[in-house]
Amino acid sequence: MRQPTMVSSDVLLAGLRAAGEETRLRILALLSEGELSVSDLTDILGQSQPRISRHLKLLTEAGLVRRSREGAWAFFRLDETGAGGAFAASLAAWLDPRDPVLAADRERLSAVRMSRAEAAQGYFASVARDWDRLRSLHVPDEAVEAAVEAAAREGARGAFLDLGTGTGRMLERIAPTFGRAVGVDANHAMLAVARANLEKAGLSRVELRQGDIYALPFTRGSFDLVVIHQVLHFLDDPGRAVREAAAMLSPGGRLIVVDFAPHEMEFLRAEHAHRRLGFSKAQISGWFSEVGLNCDLSEEIKSAGGVSGQLTVMLWRGQDRRKPAEQSLRQTNLEVA
Repeated sequence: MRQPTMVSSDVLLAGLRAAGEETRLRILALLSEGELSVSDLTDILGQSQPRISRHLKLLTEAGLVRRSREGAWAFFRLDETGAGGAFAASLAAWLDPRDPVLAADRERLSAVRMSRAEAAQGYFASVARDWDRLRSLHVPDEAVEAAVEAAAREGARGAFLDLGTGTGRMLERIAPTFGRAVGVDANHAMLAVARANLEKAGLSRVELRQGDIYALPFTRGSFDLVVIHQVLHFLDDPGRAVREAAAMLSPGGRLIVVDFAPHEMEFLRAEHAHRRLGFSKAQISGWFSEVGLNCDLSEEIKSAGGVSGQLTVMLWRGQDRRKPAEQSLRQTNLEVA
């Protein structure tokens, strides 16, 4: 039998008080399935927005649930970073899935997710022509994704951060091998697409956050892998974004950057909001060096037939020079011996 998560008596009492009400218990059961907005919960539970908000406020104050902003929206999930969230997950696991009320809630949750998926399809239909034109200029996405996945295989697999997550494709490929995975994007519409895609892939526990790539809302040094995939060319200050990404790395962590090599396709500035026309190895490795990373991989991504396309896609990987605590301790013991 699995050992239950230990919590203090204060956490347990606060959790019991907060969860000891029918609607709040139903909310915890729903959030154990993944992240939901206030609007989602009002649709599923058939209750008013003020009432749902009051229940969520109590659950958040008790440490069972975590709230995050996404523009004018607010999303909620079980607080997986604290003891309260572990207690809430345990409570949800004890609930009988055949309970008629909970089963009906899950049916309405499925309908909400289906609505998200349909909205995502509509979004892509509206941008498909320009999207396909841009993609035709470089190697297929599959080749890029495979290269990133290969570069991400080494090292610790505790926590993964995807910056400029877009449709969530990198999360789909890499998140299953990490204990925690978070995607950040500034665009609410793209996050809606990513949320639908991840739910379809069975990855509803992956975290998505609307945020500023220059001021990330996470504790420094809390991720073992950070990926910036086709984002830097949209930014006014890409070097600053690299610095912020590197600050998220744990000792020995890795930063993977995928972007275009220098090119002269000026139409991308006017038609696709590109601010930079590619980056050289010297630029990227220089930014890495400034923030304490060794550039241990620099490669051109080509398709299976060895073709790179009109735009050359490059992958760079930097590794934090600091050694993980256990590695440093091991090295100290060896030196003493």
